[in-house]
Amino acid sequence: MHATRTSPAHLDVPGSHIRRRAFGALVLVGVIGFGSACSGGDSSPTWQANGESGAPSAPPVSESPIPIGAVLKSPAEGANDVPITQDLSFDLVNAVSATVKVTNAKGEDIPGELSKDGKTWLPNKKLAYDTAYTAVFTGTDAAGKTGTTTGTFTTMKTPKNQVRTVSFMGENATVGVGMPIMISFSQAIPENYRAEVERHLSVTADPPQEGSWGWVSADEIQYRPKEYWKAGTKINYRVDHSGIKMGNGWWGKTDYDVNITIGSQLIMEVDNKTKHMTVIKDGQKVKDFKVSLGQPKYPSVSGTMLVMEKLRKTVFDTYGQFSDDDAYRVDVEYAQRLTWGGQFIHAAPWSDASQGRENVSHGCVNVSQDAGKWLFEQTKLGDPVVVKGTGVPLTNGDGWTAWNMSWDDFKGLSAL
Repeated sequence: MHATRTSPAHLDVPGSHIRRRAFGALVLVGVIGFGSACSGGDSSPTWQANGESGAPSAPPVSESPIPIGAVLKSPAEGANDVPITQDLSFDLVNAVSATVKVTNAKGEDIPGELSKDGKTWLPNKKLAYDTAYTAVFTGTDAAGKTGTTTGTFTTMKTPKNQVRTVSFMGENATVGVGMPIMISFSQAIPENYRAEVERHLSVTADPPQEGSWGWVSADEIQYRPKEYWKAGTKINYRVDHSGIKMGNGWWGKTDYDVNITIGSQLIMEVDNKTKHMTVIKDGQKVKDFKVSLGQPKYPSVSGTMLVMEKLRKTVFDTYGQFSDDDAYRVDVEYAQRLTWGGQFIHAAPWSDASQGRENVSHGCVNVSQDAGKWLFEQTKLGDPVVVKGTGVPLTNGDGWTAWNMSWDDFKGLSAL
């Protein structure tokens, strides 16, 4: 797209070719003059070598105007197979600044803006697949003169191999103060691509709170703040993965925003030593319940867990999980899941006599029917449950365990 100078090549050595052309004329006219002299005509020369008379002089040379504008740097002029995430960087040509207008093949304007240094055009949203674009640069030089140049490129075709990015939470959900933002992928992301994938995730909290992403597995990333979310926090998080390389010939497919609200603070603290649960709401102790934890053969785990699922009525069927002598199938009410391994808080009226005294469950936190109902009506997904004193630590990954590790350890899971 560089505009070129169209001046004749002989201007590189001023006058040299003009003189050679005049010399050719000298020889030709000399021969004619000699013939005229033999016939008795006027023998005086009819030209002068300096071109002052006789043969016509060379025509004046005019140079094409020097262009003012810009030239595409990335992508290159005429490039094909350009990613839809491409920004347009350019070099100024005989200009101190330039404005940019980008249109698609239909002539539709593509919204965008210049970077702070004025040398990159940033589209407001992803470009379209398999589309030709034209960039028109209007440059201004130091004297205020303007000029226009253009550049063209075409984006890549829609990839056949695309990875879906899925959010656990839906729009406008209200969740507990411990709720992590959880993003999963339809297939594992190679380690050397995770940083780029993470760069295209964003979280905005009001009020602002320090936080970090952490890869909890090859196909899941979570975000949590340094401390529990503040009650009432408004959160927006964005997935911006369409057109992003995700490794092994796969490309991201998904872009979306999700808005959620952090509800009131509700934290349940369970102490195996006292066999009681303390419920703290918005910083104040509001309830104390007797509990029975896992018997020695099937102990409860200690650690920071979150309410992951709420089941008003369900059936616990442990055949195939426990030995035949210990297996059971029983109707359960007000069940709240804490681990993938099957530990719940739930109403267990059959263990009322043991609650507050001894552990008789198969790992769950047993409470009375009334306590189970009250808790079920108060809790939200993401409310923390802290169990201590059982002697068996919670395994990270057995549930939503982002809070079961130190802040530094969680930050260490970030690819950035």
